Amino acid sequence: MITVRRAEPGDVPGVLALWSEARSEHARTEDRAADVERLVEASPAALFVAERDGELVGTLIAAWDGWRGNLYRLAVTERHRRAGTGLALARAGEKYLRESGARRVTALVAIEDAAAGAFWDSAGYPRDPVIGRRVRNLSRLDVG
Repeated sequence: MITVRRAEPGDVPGVLALWSEARSEHARTEDRAADVERLVEASPAALFVAERDGELVGTLIAAWDGWRGNLYRLAVTERHRRAGTGLALARAGEKYLRESGARRVTALVAIEDAAAGAFWDSAGYPRDPVIGRRVRNLSRLDVG
């Protein structure tokens, strides 16, 4: 049985380990403990974790900006995929976002990631053929 809950500070090492194991080849930003700790402790976004028999087997970030919700960093360990873990996380994220006031939710998925795309299609998130996303990574040198 899968249990989904909000992450706690003690989950950070397990989250980082899972992200290292289940990291998408499309992920480009370094995962740092301080960033995950800040997310868990001080962000209006929610980091959800899925557990099975006390083992952390999945994660999802549900972010709310006051206008729209975003779901991202869905990661499930290889041996727990195709067992409802990803869908349980997605539904927990949707519930959080709905309760926060979101009326529209975007799942952020790499265009070339066929497996992730198939999952999100099956979860009710078809690819938007009109709106794309543009991204710029900010470094400390860019801030000022």
